[in-house]
Amino acid sequence: MARELTMPKLSDSMADAVIVRWLKAPGEAFARGEALIEVETDKATVVYEAESDGMLAAILVPEGGTAGVGETIATLSNGAGEASGEAARPPRASSPEPSRVVQAADGGPSPDGSDTGSRANASQRARRVAVELGVSLHGIAGTGPGGRVTVEDVRAAAAAGGSAPAESREATGKGEVTTRELTPTETTIARRMAESATTTPVLTAAADVDVSLIVALRRGAREAGEDVPSLNDFVVKAVARTLREHPRLNASYVDGHVETYSRVNVGIAVATDDALLVPVVLDADRKLLAEIAADSRRLADAARRRALTPDELHHATFTVSNLGMFGVRSFTAIVDPPQVAILAVGGARREPFEGGVDRIEFRDVITVTLTCDHRVVYGAHAAQFLSRLRELLERPLALTL
Repeated sequence: MARELTMPKLSDSMADAVIVRWLKAPGEAFARGEALIEVETDKATVVYEAESDGMLAAILVPEGGTAGVGETIATLSNGAGEASGEAARPPRASSPEPSRVVQAADGGPSPDGSDTGSRANASQRARRVAVELGVSLHGIAGTGPGGRVTVEDVRAAAAAGGSAPAESREATGKGEVTTRELTPTETTIARRMAESATTTPVLTAAADVDVSLIVALRRGAREAGEDVPSLNDFVVKAVARTLREHPRLNASYVDGHVETYSRVNVGIAVATDDALLVPVVLDADRKLLAEIAADSRRLADAARRRALTPDELHHATFTVSNLGMFGVRSFTAIVDPPQVAILAVGGARREPFEGGVDRIEFRDVITVTLTCDHRVVYGAHAAQFLSRLRELLERPLALTL
């Protein structure tokens, strides 16, 4: 009996994904746990494994095609090859939502003759290289699977002079204008940030924190040749401890009700070339500072290589975003729904303080800014959270134990 294979949801924020490569051909059998497809989501390129035994009967979304979560991408059979032709047809036009299952990924006509205007069929690395080299992906003949444009194709096009920038034109008073299409990750980020900004009533509170003792601890560890947790590792550890004591912020607002969680999983915002990814330190409140430091380094490296697994991007209950390494003093981050709070961390700076009678001393200070969903977190809750966080960071010995 024929059955459908639908696009799985491989990340919390995933709305659709690009099929990079089919790992099985029509008529080929597979076992549960075998790799079926390589999929490019909004956050990573991952391999989806079969959930049961079967046989691939018909592919409905070709390599380079895009499908939304829950949309049919192939038909399967039990291995006897009895998938009917009816089951293998693409969804009809009368479906409740317009189908994105079959489309030409190079922006040209789709198999049914219509012009989809979809994005170029290229790997994520090829897209980044194209931006760096100033080469348009449109017009490049791909040599990868399904005509997919590879990094080598982009570099060859750049060496040959490249193709004209997409949508390049002269704009009066502004010079030449070059437009580019958003990547799936950028599209998802834009959608989610717009959703947050327009649907979430926010409360923002900020505090200055004296981190002089942390700076001294880190300096001493470096001089002793030890592995040194970053300032952000201390912040993540302190945040996790504070969330355990103030669970109202370790929550989500979902469909008119509040979900509070028993686990404290801290997401760490990591900037990549074309995206902002948030890998997660699971059970951060139960981990030693050294374990958090090791997890953070590993996750940040995987994020920049776009090698994060879906499990490493799921289940965050709170997010920390740090721009201090870029010299930013303070900023206000946007809550990542359905979470109810996010902490923005600025860079450390030296400031004068009164150290006694007629004596001024300089201390290392950071500014932390808490943005909350005001439907769940009120001013007093935010103030109590920041007060406890500051207490932990200014007396960091407990964080090292």
